[in-house]
Amino acid sequence: MAQLLEGKKIADKIIAEIKAQFIALNRQPVLACILVGDNAGAEAYVKSQAKIAESLGVTYQLHKFAALVSEVELGEFIKQLNSEKSVNGIILQMPLPKHLDYEKLVSQIEPKKDVEGLHPENMGKLICGSSSGRVVPCTANAVMELLNSTQVDLRGLEAVIVGRSKIVGKPLALLLLEKSVTVTVCHSATSKAGKLQEHVNRAQILIVATGKAELIKGSWIKEGAIVLDVGINRVEGKLIGDVEFKPAEERASFITPVPGGVGPLTVAMLMRNLLACVKAQL
Repeated sequence: MAQLLEGKKIADKIIAEIKAQFIALNRQPVLACILVGDNAGAEAYVKSQAKIAESLGVTYQLHKFAALVSEVELGEFIKQLNSEKSVNGIILQMPLPKHLDYEKLVSQIEPKKDVEGLHPENMGKLICGSSSGRVVPCTANAVMELLNSTQVDLRGLEAVIVGRSKIVGKPLALLLLEKSVTVTVCHSATSKAGKLQEHVNRAQILIVATGKAELIKGSWIKEGAIVLDVGINRVEGKLIGDVEFKPAEERASFITPVPGGVGPLTVAMLMRNLLACVKAQL
């Protein structure tokens, strides 16, 4: 039976450390979030951001825009936030309406205010392995925190990541390579080729972030594997992950619950990134 990797305990410890550092800096940081349109998931995440920000003494600014806002108007507002010295961090909350180009807009955020680590300059530092002033995408960093909490020696282990998104799969592959892990990234074409189970079968570390409920069957899990499920899906009123939990729990050595695993740590990583941004601006 696997040991549960619960994110809240780790998140609470990290939040306490961040609060102490903000107090030591004698600063009241300002975090600005841009929310476009109506999305229940995004609004729930924004509420959790605001709640933790308040507990840290961070001023949280929520800027809401109608779904029909133009790309030009949004870009101008981002430039305005860049120019405001009091604003230390900027979030462009996903998802955006289809007529807005996220990549184009996020690249307009000042890199030293990019608390999500998704500006090309911050992604470039990750690719180059630079640790100086680096801001790492929050969800990927949350997964690494959970993985490190197992205290397992990761060198030489076989990791399989299912999902190649910019916020999880791609940055995680780079972070794992820094730990000398052997990394395989699977995606939709892997599944269409009928090879997904084959790759999952050999994973000593399995990370799944697809947004497809129970895509990974518990019987596919290698005995003793570490399973980190980033997915969160609402099915028949319940929240479930991308991995079939009960049978996976029987086979894994460590596993994240859904909810309660990666999620609570993601906002903690956001605040850690805010701290890094404040220090870079100082």
